[in-house]
Amino acid sequence: MSEALVASPAPAADSSAAGASGARQFWRRLRAQRAALVAAAVVALLVLVALAAPLLTAVEGQDPTTYHPALVDSARGGVPVGTLGGIGADHWLGVEPQTGRDLFARLVYGARVSLGVALAATVVQVLIAVVVGVSAALGNRWVDQVLSRITEIIVALPLMIMSLALLAIVPGSFPRPVLVALVIGLIAWGTLAKIVRAQTLTLKQLDYVAAARLSGWSTWRIARRDLLPGLAAPLITYSALLVPMNIGVEAALSFLGVGVKPPTPSWGQMLTAADVWYQAAPQYLLLPAGALFVTVLALTVLGDGVRTALDPRAASRLRVGTGRRGEARADATTGGPADGTGLPRRGASGTDLPLQGASADGTKEATA
Repeated sequence: MSEALVASPAPAADSSAAGASGARQFWRRLRAQRAALVAAAVVALLVLVALAAPLLTAVEGQDPTTYHPALVDSARGGVPVGTLGGIGADHWLGVEPQTGRDLFARLVYGARVSLGVALAATVVQVLIAVVVGVSAALGNRWVDQVLSRITEIIVALPLMIMSLALLAIVPGSFPRPVLVALVIGLIAWGTLAKIVRAQTLTLKQLDYVAAARLSGWSTWRIARRDLLPGLAAPLITYSALLVPMNIGVEAALSFLGVGVKPPTPSWGQMLTAADVWYQAAPQYLLLPAGALFVTVLALTVLGDGVRTALDPRAASRLRVGTGRRGEARADATTGGPADGTGLPRRGASGTDLPLQGASADGTKEATA
């Protein structure tokens, strides 16, 4: 019988058991999405490649900064010598035009820079957004007004223009990847802060938060014990979508010449140098562009899968498919028809079959 019609009373569980149950439900929903699992595998492989870049380049016997002028044809303007840009046992993906630097080594080290900058910028964004959003929601009217106006100004600022301005005036001695991560994080936190503030205002209205305030708990204790755990789901969801956005911003800044500077490899920087070689050495353009495309696509699909797994309403909508398999799954889950009409199903003789969990006369049945 359907458990959705008559719910039996569940025994009280402690917070750790509830957290474990929520984690199991999250992993179960995430495993049901094949696209998200494939994206997670791709992201894990990219992270592994980025972390193992020194080992991979050592196996190849190359590094990302050494020039090989003998491997380029100076008479043709620096085009790599050999088939497909000089691909061989010593250079697995060939070499760069003009410089002869190993393309595989620069590609895997560029993954470290692109992913590291994006993750660091996301951490900065989340920290600032949590502090500003929670402070605005828990503060008095004046604090809320001031922080909300500051947040709206940050949201209205054009990210690329402000990043170009800040990166242009900072001395070149400052570590460029760290600077790019800080600039992106310090400018692009406004939208997440608005989400945190709205979610905190919603959580403030719940009974257990009101009971904590009446019991004399301090604002910091309420935020740490009651509000921050409730903010975990939206923060994880939005952070998973921020990472691919930050990768695109870092690539765009490097492409414009104000991001990561040579000789530090970066996918955006490689695209900048490859824009004039797309005919003579197309692999020099296609490899970093393909790496960027695959990384951003995988992170976006994974972020959407995390959002669906954390949102039960979205998961319930996706459970009902348009084909026979989706209808069968919906029938097994809800005990009713999958077409959403609410009409009873018909048997082979044309008579109406009673819904699961109801007797023939239409009354509900309660079973253990």
